Amino acid sequence: MPNCSAGANPSTMNSPDFSQLRQFVHYAQKRFQLSLLAGCFADARPQPDIPSRAVGLSLVLGEVVQIPSLLQLQEETKVPQWQQWVGYPHPISHDTFGYVSERLDPEQLRRAGIWINHKLKRGKAFEAGKTNGLLVVSLDANEEFCSDRRSCDDCLTRQVTCKDADGHEFKKTQYYHKQVYAQLSGPELSVILEVEPMRQGEEECATALRLLRRMRQKYGPRFFDVVVVDSWYANGPFLKTVWEELGWPVIAVLKQERYEAHQEALALTQGQKPTQVVERDGRQVEIWDVRSVRFTDAYPGPVRIVRVRERWTERQRVGREWKTEQKEQNWIWVVAGDLDGYDGAAIRDMGHLRWKIENHAFGELTQHWHLTHCAHHHPVAVRALLWIKIIAFTLFHAFAILHGKLFRLGKVTLQELRKQIYRSLLCGSPIPFFSG
Repeated sequence: MPNCSAGANPSTMNSPDFSQLRQFVHYAQKRFQLSLLAGCFADARPQPDIPSRAVGLSLVLGEVVQIPSLLQLQEETKVPQWQQWVGYPHPISHDTFGYVSERLDPEQLRRAGIWINHKLKRGKAFEAGKTNGLLVVSLDANEEFCSDRRSCDDCLTRQVTCKDADGHEFKKTQYYHKQVYAQLSGPELSVILEVEPMRQGEEECATALRLLRRMRQKYGPRFFDVVVVDSWYANGPFLKTVWEELGWPVIAVLKQERYEAHQEALALTQGQKPTQVVERDGRQVEIWDVRSVRFTDAYPGPVRIVRVRERWTERQRVGREWKTEQKEQNWIWVVAGDLDGYDGAAIRDMGHLRWKIENHAFGELTQHWHLTHCAHHHPVAVRALLWIKIIAFTLFHAFAILHGKLFRLGKVTLQELRKQIYRSLLCGSPIPFFSG
């Protein structure tokens, strides 16, 4: 990569484009003690020639500035400014990145991610994300990547049907990794609190419960207030465990018509006037609130059913003409736990936060953070590199949303800000922050 610091115009060296990396580093150091966080990159090498901190900081910076592969990251470490930033005056090979990633401690990286989120909570960063005074955590599973050939000891397997060149069907084994994520959703800043890999032969609910039990231990019972999940988790054992054992109310999408609660809610609200009528983002929202409904034998305690019908007008261009079309969506949520003090509109608002984990976490991580790219397929490396991605994701978004004026004023997008950080690395003054 080019080194343009020698030929850079001194008058532009202090421009925002050339100072973003310096601002990011100082923000991360002041708010999260980045120099201490770098200690979580210690690995199991007995006498390493290349410091673990230099490898770890390179991996973090590579995530922030959109470096998709370890081979490309190797080329970036040849840049003198990069070497001064990570405190190691030589290039680092992609083999070294892979070798070290196999020997990192994913649990130590998890503790670093949790520590960052605790710092954000103490700094009131999540206050704007409260819905009716409550912090809502969304759970959902996401497949990270799959392969027909490459596998490791932690890979899940499945049989898929394919066709050969002659159109004949055949089955083959596919290997993949899948995790359950927990995201704290807000209107501006949303962060991933935890992630738990699924095991072979395990259902999502079992993985999610293991994740929630660890979150209660690591975050405490009052870090957040409500758990919101998809219809996949709307079963008696899951609701019973989360509410009665862990103490968090649960709001779940209810789609299974076979449940008595679903049928009873439709029967009790059919032909009845809505309990509430509110407006949300240009939509007319009609709400029917049914209390004390029996769910299943596995969860005999009463649940609350909130049925919602949303109507709005959508203007679309068809050919050379604009046409107005009436749209409608219907939802049913089941509520397990003590949320009686919150009306149906509040339940609806919290239930809709679940889609943020698809848009913000999975959507953005996949589109802009190369989530589906397997940089190094090894059981430890997969988990360690995922946590490094999450740490970089959180640090960058906290910097851009809570600290960066350009993004808050709408003068720059998140992706352009990442490019500015990269350009400031190449063309700005070297940062001797971690040198020595």
